[in-house]
Parts: sequence; structure tokens; C-alpha cells
Amino acid sequence: MRLDKYLKVSRLIKRRTVANEACDNERVSVNGKPARASYEVKLGDIIEIKFGQKTVKVEVTEINEHTAKADAPAMYKELI
Repeated sequence: MRLDKYLKVSRLIKRRTVANEACDNERVSVNGKPARASYEVKLGDIIEIKFGQKTVKVEVTEINEHTAKADAPAMYKELI
């Protein structure tokens, strides 16, 4: 699954276009390297997203094409 779609489906970012822009502006990194929106997400990847002063770091635990809002947090594990 593409990184921008994963961010939207997992509800880490609300819209796919916003996820795409975040990748273009190098606010999203995977395994310590800036990632493009077309990056193929794999289980175990560490995704880091910068929201202004706040940084969110998660590990990919599940990849689903579609998921309910209540099940979205099961797709990743938050890291400190």
C-alpha cells in the first residue's frame, strides 16, 4: 500500500491530499529517511510524522485497504 493511502486509512492524517503534501514537504520519514508518497509501506516500518512542534512516531502493525474508524488505531503501534 502507498504511504499516502496508509496515512489516510489509518487516520494518522485526515485526507490523502494532505498526506501527499506532507510527504512532498519532507515532514514524513520512514525508517529514518524522508519518504515519498509512493513509498510501499511494509509491516514493521517506523513512520515519523512532524506536525509543527509535535512529532508522532508509529510502527506499522497491520495493512488494510479499508478499515472502520474504531479499528484504525489497530493498524499501528505508537512509539515514544
